[in-house]
Amino acid sequence: MIAVLSVLVVAFGIKSCADQSRARKLLRVNAGLIRENQELKDRLTLSNRTTQQIADRKDMQLQMQATFVDRREYFRRNWKQYITLHTGDYKTGFLGGIRNLEITLRNQTEYPLDNAVVIVEYLRGNGAVFKSEPYTLHNIPEKGSRTIQASNSRKGTKVNIRLMSVTSQPMNFCWSADKRVAPGDEDPWACVPKAKPADSLAR
Repeated sequence: MIAVLSVLVVAFGIKSCADQSRARKLLRVNAGLIRENQELKDRLTLSNRTTQQIADRKDMQLQMQATFVDRREYFRRNWKQYITLHTGDYKTGFLGGIRNLEITLRNQTEYPLDNAVVIVEYLRGNGAVFKSEPYTLHNIPEKGSRTIQASNSRKGTKVNIRLMSVTSQPMNFCWSADKRVAPGDEDPWACVPKAKPADSLAR
């Protein structure tokens, strides 16, 4: 009886060892599969992220290309917000006269300006114009400014400055104070107007 029990115990022990060995092997296989799945998932995520970044970059490039002309038109229509004229702190004499007058044109558009014509009016104390002089500023950079020195005046207590014209070929911008605007023209300051659609010309 004892011998039979001993045989059974040994048999169960051998079976238990075999089961444990198979279980450990299955665990190792499962762990390997889990790692492979995680690596595949990580590679797929990285690939999707890279694909999305490439797509986003292409979309941005297309948007920039599509809006290039629109940006120029935007600045043409709203040029007064971005092109401004200023005077420095000039000096006036005790009995009148103006010295050290500087004129600065600021260009906050994204395009350089070829030239701008400015009229400087020297005013008497009663507001009457003593004299006026034109000045031209050249090559005003984008997001920049240009300053010129105006002549002194033996009379006058203050000055008035006015823009008369501004030209920018890169922006297709040709503005002048005396240019007449046609009714309904939404982009009147374009040097070269946009071509009209063929169907509208046919009408």
